[in-house]
Amino acid sequence: PFLVIIMKLICCLLGLSLVKVVVSLVPSTTKKRIRSIDAVNKDSEEKKRVIFCLGGPGAGKGTQCELLEKEYGLVHLSAGELLRRERLSGTKDGDLIETYLSEGKIVPVALSLGLLRKEMEKNAPNDIYIIDGFPRNQDNLDGWNDLMTHFANVEAVLFYDIPTQVMIERMISRGETSGRSDDNLAAAQKRITTFRESTMPILKYFATHPSIKLITVPGVGSVEEVWTLTKAALEPILSSQSSQSRVQIQEQATAAGEIALLG
Repeated sequence: PFLVIIMKLICCLLGLSLVKVVVSLVPSTTKKRIRSIDAVNKDSEEKKRVIFCLGGPGAGKGTQCELLEKEYGLVHLSAGELLRRERLSGTKDGDLIETYLSEGKIVPVALSLGLLRKEMEKNAPNDIYIIDGFPRNQDNLDGWNDLMTHFANVEAVLFYDIPTQVMIERMISRGETSGRSDDNLAAAQKRITTFRESTMPILKYFATHPSIKLITVPGVGSVEEVWTLTKAALEPILSSQSSQSRVQIQEQATAAGEIALLG
């Protein structure tokens, strides 16, 4: 206390600020470490990177997304799979989802976003996500813009383009083993109509978006053929993201090491 009083008197006589005097006495290395703490806090607040994956029913979105997850380490989230999983949960929401899917209709955005966000929070350490089957209509897009943009940033939209007849053939073939109530001819035709009326306008929106790149990949062919096209189309984006991630990890490790020295 006595020392503080003396310092205050000296500062008053010299017309100096006590805070400025104290700060000037702090070693430069300590100041650097304090700035490192701020850098780590800033990094922790960065948005998640997201790639939307769209295509008609039976386009092969899930298969290609699984390969992207295995090859590049992306976190694959399937809006449709999350809905189907919830449908089997026996909850009230599950019964509601079953009604929508069986009739080939789009599930309300509140349910889809709730499930997506829950999974993204569960996978917090991962910062690059590929979400297939979303957004399927304007309501989905509006919901995303209203509720998700504060912590997730969409960098690209991957679209698998296949003819209508191929969609139908694939869904009927898949229905023989999938056990899904929406893998039959009647439901397939309804889903294709819904895709044309609701999802195609979303793709047109992204086609003219100033900062989100729409990438169209032909979905006809073997899994290996489509995979080759997918890698070629996404390689520039994924390579850039991987490079940025490595730099970020190195900076965080350096900052964390400096912070540890303060202890």
